[in-house]
Amino acid sequence: MALRTTVAAVASKLSRLTVAPCLSTGAKILPPQCGRCIHSQSSPLLFHATSQLWGAPMKKKKKVDPSVLLARENKRKKKIEKQMKRLEKFGRRFKPIEEIEGDLKIRRELEMRRRPAEELAFEEKERRALLHKEWARVRMREYKQECTVWARVVNAQQRALDELRFESEELYQMAIQPDETLIPLEFKGPTATPPIKGYQAPDGEYIDVTKTYD
Repeated sequence: MALRTTVAAVASKLSRLTVAPCLSTGAKILPPQCGRCIHSQSSPLLFHATSQLWGAPMKKKKKVDPSVLLARENKRKKKIEKQMKRLEKFGRRFKPIEEIEGDLKIRRELEMRRRPAEELAFEEKERRALLHKEWARVRMREYKQECTVWARVVNAQQRALDELRFESEELYQMAIQPDETLIPLEFKGPTATPPIKGYQAPDGEYIDVTKTYD
């Protein structure tokens, strides 16, 4: 009686443990390594072995002449030493910009193209200085006049808008809307690039003209 009770207790604890044969997935059956699959879930959560992976033979290494390896190492060392000497002599060199560097021919002829500055007399220097000051005064008067006119226009516009808002809010909202027709601007152009007559497109070949700097 006690033995039956013990077996029943163990069976109740392992009620969800199932030993099932390998399941098929459609027309394809899992490999024979999982001939018996164990899972303890209501849905089949299978444990199976992967296929055997045998060791592949190693590739045969090519024999290289030691003198060739030594020559390559020496070449690499010389290149590094050359770069180090260049850094010590010139420092860090930036990539040149053609727009800033300019034409080398003009740079070589710079001394020949330079013109000596004309020495002005004292009276001429005074006349030019007074002329600059007078021109500055004229421009300042014009600037003040323009500021005064713009201030009057803005104040008058604001007073008109205030009166309009007092009369009708709807007309005021319409008046403060931006006028898109004030500066008419329109662009017209081809929507697609027209084909070039007799042009033969390259078949994947091009010449790389990218400049490289060491």
